[in-house]
Amino acid sequence: MDAIDRQLINLLQEGLPICPAPFRDLATQLELSEAEVIERLKMLLADGTLTRFGPMYHAEQMGGALTLAALKVPTERFDAVTEIVNAFPEVAHNYQRTHELNMWFVLATETPEQVDVVIAAIQAQTGLKVYNMPKQREYFVNLKLDA
Repeated sequence: MDAIDRQLINLLQEGLPICPAPFRDLATQLELSEAEVIERLKMLLADGTLTRFGPMYHAEQMGGALTLAALKVPTERFDAVTEIVNAFPEVAHNYQRTHELNMWFVLATETPEQVDVVIAAIQAQTGLKVYNMPKQREYFVNLKLDA
């Protein structure tokens, strides 16, 4: 990741411009072509520097819900359980941790009631207890990279 990639990531965290050509606007700010900006984003996704590129919605303000959940997955079943969990469209992202609760994921549902439904379905399909940890307070971390 070079200085331009860091500048691009910083700009994206401020929000993608709402306009007919948002990547062209970013390119102008970075003194690049629109194609170069798009290619850089593709490379950052391909090499794993960025794991996701897309909008972030405030689910609760739209009538939905978010929750953090965790599983205690036997090591020999980790890949299989990951496939099961990630198959749920409500799973926003999923991370392996070095902890007794070694799989952590975020559920984003259209209604608050769906959280319990999805958790029950994950428990049924994996045979494992899901530990639900709904947020009590929201924090915004504004990551800025040195360019």
